[in-house]
Amino acid sequence: MAPAVTRLICRFLNCNRVFKNKSGLTQHTNTKHSTPQIQQDLNHTAPLAGPGFIPLMSHSPTPAINENFHQNTVGEQEDGGFVPEEGTWVDMGRLFRTFHPHLTGLKCDANGSFIDQDAPPTDWTPYNDRAEFETAEFLFTRNQMSHNDAPPFANHRDMYATIDATPLGDTPWKSFMMCYNGVRPEQDIPLWMDGQYDVWYRDPLQMACSMLANSAFDGGIEFSPYCDYTIEDKQYWKNFMLGDWAWNQADVIAQNEENHGSTFMPLIIGSDKTVVSVATGQTEYCPLNFRQQLFQRSLTKIFESVKPFMETFDITHFPDSHFRRTVYGLGPYIADYPEQLILSGVVQNWCPWCLANRKDLDSTQPCLHRHKAHTELLVEQLTYKQAWYEYGIIADLPFTNDLPQADIHELLSPDILHQIIKGTFKDHLVDWVGDYLQVTHGTRHVAEIMDDIDRRIAAQWTGDDSKALMKVYLAAIEGHVPQDMVRTFSAFLEFCYIVRRKALTEDDLVKLQDTLNCFHKYWEIFKVTGVVSTFSLPCQHSLCHYILLIRLFGAPNGLCSSITESKHIKAVNALGQMLLTNQHLDKLAAAHADFEACGMLHGSCLPNALGELQRCQNVHEDNDSELDDDTMADMAQEESHIGLAATPCCVRNIHTLSLELELPRFPLMIQEFIHNQQYSGNPNPPEFDPATAQVFLGKVALFNSAAASFHAPSDLSGTGGMRCEHIRATPSWHAGKPRHDCIFVNMGADFDSPMCGLAVAQVLCFFSFNYWTSYYPCAIVHWYSYMLEGRNPDTGMYVIAPMTTDEGVLDISIIHVDFYGLDFIPKINPHNSYDMFNSYYVNRYADHHAFEIA
Repeated sequence: MAPAVTRLICRFLNCNRVFKNKSGLTQHTNTKHSTPQIQQDLNHTAPLAGPGFIPLMSHSPTPAINENFHQNTVGEQEDGGFVPEEGTWVDMGRLFRTFHPHLTGLKCDANGSFIDQDAPPTDWTPYNDRAEFETAEFLFTRNQMSHNDAPPFANHRDMYATIDATPLGDTPWKSFMMCYNGVRPEQDIPLWMDGQYDVWYRDPLQMACSMLANSAFDGGIEFSPYCDYTIEDKQYWKNFMLGDWAWNQADVIAQNEENHGSTFMPLIIGSDKTVVSVATGQTEYCPLNFRQQLFQRSLTKIFESVKPFMETFDITHFPDSHFRRTVYGLGPYIADYPEQLILSGVVQNWCPWCLANRKDLDSTQPCLHRHKAHTELLVEQLTYKQAWYEYGIIADLPFTNDLPQADIHELLSPDILHQIIKGTFKDHLVDWVGDYLQVTHGTRHVAEIMDDIDRRIAAQWTGDDSKALMKVYLAAIEGHVPQDMVRTFSAFLEFCYIVRRKALTEDDLVKLQDTLNCFHKYWEIFKVTGVVSTFSLPCQHSLCHYILLIRLFGAPNGLCSSITESKHIKAVNALGQMLLTNQHLDKLAAAHADFEACGMLHGSCLPNALGELQRCQNVHEDNDSELDDDTMADMAQEESHIGLAATPCCVRNIHTLSLELELPRFPLMIQEFIHNQQYSGNPNPPEFDPATAQVFLGKVALFNSAAASFHAPSDLSGTGGMRCEHIRATPSWHAGKPRHDCIFVNMGADFDSPMCGLAVAQVLCFFSFNYWTSYYPCAIVHWYSYMLEGRNPDTGMYVIAPMTTDEGVLDISIIHVDFYGLDFIPKINPHNSYDMFNSYYVNRYADHHAFEIA
């Protein structure tokens, strides 16, 4: 952890200069305040201030590229002094934070007067008691019980009626009918022009108010745009309100002084085509995805309730039970590329963010960004054909043109899932490799190569998920394709994992641009080999906009189309039922959060069967468990830790286990392990002597798994950013072959390792034993050694091989789980993966946590 930085403040009247060290303060004092009174005042100690400061910027908090953060005058650069505006910064430890000076989120009453009050709710309405609420929640949310299964309510209608009566989350679905009333051709009129269309929606203003009143968000809402800076004075982007867009919007809103003290509340919007699975087939519901004019007019109609409060404030109730003046804004819009085109009114294969020509999207030359004023002018001045072919513009203006401070070309968020993972990686790069192999080797030999690639992939992953394939594909193709193709994938994966970090700094953005440059450098191999003729592809072109979008909206991991895809629903047979199901789930979630915030859900009141079900879901699984390898740990952020499974699979004496593991030295290994544990705190421990060391003849308990919990917020994790992964060491996985996972082991800072003290080992067995008054959870591991001093220059990954002793036998040790367990990170593979090859890559692309440490 970085050390705290001391700031010294000049104590003289009307001088607020701040200095990094005493020499700067002394130099400033001798120069600016050299009087007898000054020398007397210097006897008072200057107070400590926060870890860093910057002056508030008049516009965007982000400087232009290559612009210095601190524009000190001549003669002031050596002492590093700044003049912060009083009350605009907060010490955050490794960060310091500045807030917007005008939109500050002050508390007010229901009439808008700035006061301080607190009145939290305390009842179970509309449920009679806690048991009734939890029963409804369990049956509807967790168990998804059919109404024919006789739930404990009077009948299924009784339960649904009670859920419907929940006031929290109560934003009903509405609908209106749209039809085309524009110019029609004289003949061959398209059917859609004569059709009538039902548009279903929930009032966005009511939804926002309902969400803001939800006590589950208490302590999690930012009432003012703000900026975070590291102790090196580098800007830091994480949450959405840290982005430049929110700050700039606040600047515009604050031009009306009546809005001062208000809360700025941007609405993050998303739409996605939903596929509903039914017994008779699949029905596609495109919530707003019909013809361009109808689509834009529908959105205009939907957001008309919000429009009046995008320039002046509304009074809104917040989860801390206070009212605040609230000004809304249309925030980033989450959509995949086809819907981005519909939203922005841009032609297929053009970029919705900039004016780059569709045939020249791979150009390295800078290009102007689209702007709604420019689009309006082009539509007004050009013919429909000119706007279409020269600028890629459809004549129908986007719905945002009718809303204040809203420009759809600026609001489109980055789409990691479709643009990067499914688009650039799966649909382009992976297909190009297949095309290269076909062109180079022909049909006869390409099958053999693909079989080998599939064998390498199968050793690490099975399934059809693009995100999972991306983790293992690089090592699978290495050796079968040219070096530059491998480097293309390496640079691309580096880019992917950087943009998916939970937070980014200015240094990360520099690294991101360097990585993108490498990607563009090495992808030329696909042209040279005749695989492709152009890289003018919208998905790949979108990568060029990510740095700007990060500056605008913060880390893009929280603005991805996977969020809207998560609302897809199975097993319903009508749009109305789908919407009603979502509404029921929302009501139950809102009620649960509210009751829990009021302290009304402590303990348990449901039958023992429910408690047993929950216990079975969370317990560390035994040999044949079906639990996922990667799970979310819903716990507050805490130190990483590892624990053995809840119950052992069996108990063995050490001689029997020695025979089962084919480790004749096992009794001696335990003897040496006990010796090392007894002298672990001794800086000069005695050498181990088997003749004099204490002997262990007891029994040991064997475990088939352990669970490692660690902080990994960039991966799918729980509410505190904690993630749990299971490590298996079992003689039979799912009644089949053995499975022994590999791990990272934290050996300490003094360990000579390219990975900052991390060693790699394969777990052969988990066991525990008691010796005198001590309990020892242990693992028997087989060590791996690094084959290179650094990463492989092509793949960017470390290469390891099984380690042997000087006698040529496998290097096997016993390690203490508690001591070494802080960095157990499993790399899970089928049973014989570690016996199939002579050397292995340490896959830094397995997940975000591995990317950071490997």
